[in-house]
Amino acid sequence: MDYRREIDGLRALAVIPVILFHAGFQTFSGGFVGVDVFFVISGYLITTIILTALEQGKFSLVEFYERRARRILPALFLVMFACLPFAWRWLLPSDMQDFARSLVAVPLFVSNVLFWRESGYFEAAAELKPLLHTWSLAVEEQYYVLFPLFLMFAWRFGKRSILVVLGLTFLASLALAQWASLEKPVAAFYLLPTRGWELLLGAFVAFYLSAKGAQSINHTIKELGALIGLLLLLYAIFAFDKDTPFPGLYTLVPTVGTALLILFASKETLTGRLLGWKVFVGIGLISYSAYLWHQPLFAFARYRILVDHGGWLFFSLFIGVLALSYLSWKYVEGPFRHKGNFTRKQVFSLASFVSVVFVGMGLAGQFTQGALVSRPNLDQLQELEARVVTNYGLHSDCEGKFTVSVNCRTSDEPEVLVWGDSYAMHLVQGLMASKADLKLVQMTSSSCGPLLDIAPFSKALVRSWAEDCIGINDQVFDYLRNTASIKYVVMSSPLNQYVGPGTKVLTRSGEVVDDVTAVYDAMQHTIEQVKQLGKVPVIFSPSPQDGRNVGRCLVKATIFEMKDSACDVRLSDSKVLQSSIYEFLKKVERTNPVVWLNEGMCEDGICAASVSGIFIYRDDGHLSHEGSAYLGQKMGWYERLRAAQVGGK
Repeated sequence: MDYRREIDGLRALAVIPVILFHAGFQTFSGGFVGVDVFFVISGYLITTIILTALEQGKFSLVEFYERRARRILPALFLVMFACLPFAWRWLLPSDMQDFARSLVAVPLFVSNVLFWRESGYFEAAAELKPLLHTWSLAVEEQYYVLFPLFLMFAWRFGKRSILVVLGLTFLASLALAQWASLEKPVAAFYLLPTRGWELLLGAFVAFYLSAKGAQSINHTIKELGALIGLLLLLYAIFAFDKDTPFPGLYTLVPTVGTALLILFASKETLTGRLLGWKVFVGIGLISYSAYLWHQPLFAFARYRILVDHGGWLFFSLFIGVLALSYLSWKYVEGPFRHKGNFTRKQVFSLASFVSVVFVGMGLAGQFTQGALVSRPNLDQLQELEARVVTNYGLHSDCEGKFTVSVNCRTSDEPEVLVWGDSYAMHLVQGLMASKADLKLVQMTSSSCGPLLDIAPFSKALVRSWAEDCIGINDQVFDYLRNTASIKYVVMSSPLNQYVGPGTKVLTRSGEVVDDVTAVYDAMQHTIEQVKQLGKVPVIFSPSPQDGRNVGRCLVKATIFEMKDSACDVRLSDSKVLQSSIYEFLKKVERTNPVVWLNEGMCEDGICAASVSGIFIYRDDGHLSHEGSAYLGQKMGWYERLRAAQVGGK
């Protein structure tokens, strides 16, 4: 296969946006499509290699996998080894356990399945997982287990039959991706069945060029096609964002753009010469190493720093990524790809040995709950992590569904109902601390706020989930109606899933609306319904937030012997970030009592992250167990409920 400079240039156009997107540069809001570009390029290149060998009668499966091993494994293993000392020194036990599982999954090329299974509301932020990006390698390698075998088997039936089968597979995969991007977005993102069509798109380009050749295409068509391809790709990079449904029909924009560039961009075209610029080609040559290095560097940097240093830190890390990438390309990738340096037996033996080492280390970390041999300050780390553990309220049974479990009440005749999402859960310790013998029942479900007839609707909170949320709230209200002992209804939610920028809600009728008035009307309706039952509704505001994970900041401040005050939240920053929520609750307060947490957390414009060694936060906004108890006692939350009954509006 002839070398094409523009393909390496296209790799640069893929990897740079990915890195800048993960660095947090908002301009590259769709930079994640660089992975899709890589899928199409990979589908094209590998299919070209296989077709050429099959047509010459020289295709060898062993040789194919040897080539993949030389290309993929050396740099991957180097990066994994480089992660070990930082993980061992810095990661909290639960994060270390997650990392250990990835050490098992990555060499087995099932990390996409692992990260799909790990994804969830209370899981560690994706940006803190050092090996998260290996999911795309797993997708490719799973594809390349099946694809060569299919071509070997089907080759006797001719290209036409092969293309019919691949075409049907392409359409089925794309249709599944479109459905899953709306209904099962996490699975759609990570798994091969919804990503396979992207690799097949590159394969179709290879089949076409193999049959027709680029020389058969009119020059004007080449110029126009390449330009359209470039514009499609750039549009996706700058116009798409995290709310764009992926990898469904929207993904056709960058992938078709990539296919057009492979088809039409050549050294005879203006776009091809642009992509063949030596800077782009140079970055393209090291793009695989750059992709491998960027996520661990960013993840460990985020893990280590307390204060946001802005774009300069991550721009510096970007330069560091390029430097490391050049070194690993020159001294690891290159030597291993040269067959004169290592024999096939040596490559397979070394790959097997290193894989076994990583799997063994990963299993050790898993079975020791993240200890992974003798770690420094392990007892301290475990104690700190326990202080910021997920706050489910009374019990984890009280999360995610309607339940009357005994674990979710302190009495069979409760006086207080706690109703809402995770921001209702975190109030329970404070309510109990404000009255030791409080008779309380908890009915909570993450992201499902205490509003009748509507539910949040988004890429992550899909229609089926929203319908369940409406149903859960109906069940809670029925319970409230039938439980005479309840006097007070504590209602809470961060509300950013209802009234934040770009939010939508699903109504009982099945309509999706983005009108904040509909949310306000639903809140007022819910409050009135509660009052008509003779109960006292009291709304609790969310805690002040500035976008940082304050709980993790407190843990790191302790580990790295820095001041807790570095984690404090400025009230002014909170009012900017949560402006729509403050405005919404101020309007609600005209007709119903609202307990403002900032009144107990903030003084002179500073909201303390910790007080006298007590961690107030457990993450970006949820209160820790100890923080909730402290605030409930300090602010007298139960007395606030009684005051609302006496003087409520």
